[in-house]
Amino acid sequence: MQLDPLVKPRSVAVVGATDRGGPGRAVMESLGAIGFTGPIYPVNPNYATVLNIKCYPTLMELPEAPDIVIFSIRNPLIPEQMQLAVKRGARAAVIYDSGFAELGAEGAKLQDEIAGLAREARMPVCGPNCMGILNPPARVTTYKQNVIEPNAIVGNVGIVSQSGSVCIALLSDLRRFGISLAVSAGNEAVTRTVDYLDYLIDDPNTKVIATFTETVREPERYVAALDRAADAGKPVVVIKVGRAERTRRAITSHTGGLAGSSRVFSELLRAHRAIEVSDLDEMTEVLAVCQGTRWPRGRGISVITGSGGLSELILDNATALGLDLPPLSPDERAEAQRVIGRTSGDGNPFDAWGNGNYAVNIPHAMSVVDKSERIDAICYCNDASNDPIIGQPSRVFENTEMLIKAASASTKPYYLFSTRSGVMNRKQVDAMREAGLVVIGGTRQGLCALDRVGRWSQVLKPLHKGTTSQVTLAEHRNRHTINEFDAKRLLASYNIPTTREQRVETADRAAAAARALGYPVVLKAVSDAIAHKTELGVVAVNLKSEDELRRAYVQLNERLDTLNPRPADAAFLVQEFVRGGVEVFAGVSRDPDFGLSLAFGMGGVAIEVVRDFALRMLPLREGDAEAMIAETRGAALLQSVRSGEATDVESLTRCLYALADFAQHNAAHIAEIDLNPIKVLPKGRGCVVVDALIVTQQDK
Repeated sequence: MQLDPLVKPRSVAVVGATDRGGPGRAVMESLGAIGFTGPIYPVNPNYATVLNIKCYPTLMELPEAPDIVIFSIRNPLIPEQMQLAVKRGARAAVIYDSGFAELGAEGAKLQDEIAGLAREARMPVCGPNCMGILNPPARVTTYKQNVIEPNAIVGNVGIVSQSGSVCIALLSDLRRFGISLAVSAGNEAVTRTVDYLDYLIDDPNTKVIATFTETVREPERYVAALDRAADAGKPVVVIKVGRAERTRRAITSHTGGLAGSSRVFSELLRAHRAIEVSDLDEMTEVLAVCQGTRWPRGRGISVITGSGGLSELILDNATALGLDLPPLSPDERAEAQRVIGRTSGDGNPFDAWGNGNYAVNIPHAMSVVDKSERIDAICYCNDASNDPIIGQPSRVFENTEMLIKAASASTKPYYLFSTRSGVMNRKQVDAMREAGLVVIGGTRQGLCALDRVGRWSQVLKPLHKGTTSQVTLAEHRNRHTINEFDAKRLLASYNIPTTREQRVETADRAAAAARALGYPVVLKAVSDAIAHKTELGVVAVNLKSEDELRRAYVQLNERLDTLNPRPADAAFLVQEFVRGGVEVFAGVSRDPDFGLSLAFGMGGVAIEVVRDFALRMLPLREGDAEAMIAETRGAALLQSVRSGEATDVESLTRCLYALADFAQHNAAHIAEIDLNPIKVLPKGRGCVVVDALIVTQQDK
């Protein structure tokens, strides 16, 4: 669907135009203010003119088919007017009014009627329940707020928001960036976020894209658009709200319960090089960082201050946020102190007050950190605001000149950094902007924005190249769950280490199996119908003799008899008892929109309570498994068990990659996989999957 008539129309018809205040009048006035040169056609049978422009009784009486029709009327009137717009040959439409799908079934029916007319005519539509579209570079607007300073809003940020209020909020502060296109998409009855994304990726005026998203429609296209934006060098900055489960579904495995839609969406954005933020403060700072001529190419940040107290505050916050503030090396520290005198801390943040010679010390500090290979972005911390009532106003511009001079001699990005978000001096902002530099604010918001852009700039590692097996789940696709014994056999074909065990159906065979394995052993009931054995009490561990085994067999068999009905495929596993080690879990789950993800965390019965886990979308990239293990709070347990021995993390890493390979190669048939627990043994002894469950993807 061609979006040009929607985002940069050459002629505009306003249905419902009046001289009274309202959206129709605001758009007409804004079209004049922004410099629109095409014809404007007010449509209203009650007026001869609107704002001194000839007004037409109906769309059918316009002298030409308009590129776009703006419906500034109430929703019951829109279907009839949409039919006329289609009949007249209009090429796009904007619908402001609410009362459609957001209100329930009746509204959805009305929205579907309008959408059907538009789709049949291949007409892009913004809305309903929206604010419209603002396109400053093209000198055109259908956005229903008045444009006051048209020259001050032009820039390189493309905004797509499903919330009109978020559009208003972002457009309310354009001190540090301007707009290439702002879309209040509303209900997206026809034209959707992904359509606008595709347009902005190809738009030469757009350098960075900001989206506020409640619902992702057409997930496959959305993911493809994120990839295309990253390849084009355009960051997509995303706020996603409405993070509850999108669908009600039966969750059989622990992993399915952990990997909710919020975590999956976050990992999806990371995997496809989008930048996720949690609020508008964070989004604004990322957009500001992207205005610089140079961007951070890595995560190393140096903050230069003239205050020991601020240095400590910034370091505390940066450490808690996981930011990378590399300390000065011994040689760098020596060079700094040669000029500055004594410096506190480890040099990052760099308290450069020293001997008090401000004009010498700050530039020297900048030159020292500029030469460090570990530093990717340099910030000078200096709070300033408009209309200061205390201090030395001249110092504000001395700081600006000092920073601009240091940046001009460097290949790295420099930033003027205010400790509070939103606090800045407008003249300072303008001077920095003219030099290709940026003012950022907020210890959390500003520094995290540098980190986010630094992460985005790093090249993604290649996809992990695993091994394949001839064994697949295709022959098991009619089984909803695959029991532990069969699941382990499938997993073992991908070199996933599993316990030694035998499936038996009598007490005598159980005893024979135990003698072959060697005591102690574990006895478990096994059936496709029993997903969680512990909850049903059909597991007995650490059985040290045949007498204990036989007694346990009788007890477990009796418990199976209490099930209604007793599973027809019920049998028993006699399994080696694995002593020691650290219990972890790994699992795979399917998001209904975005596919398979891998979870890893500390194992045992409390995983859903502790919730100490890492998540990655499949397929994995090189280094993902290692990073997942390191991200968990319990990773320290793997470094040394109680005996003081480190565990076999290398074996665990191979196990995670193998599980990812198995899942990826059988993706069409997998809903969930649970490996819990996996016992990670002392270094050199490997790891072993003690229990496993596979839930297959059922045809709908």
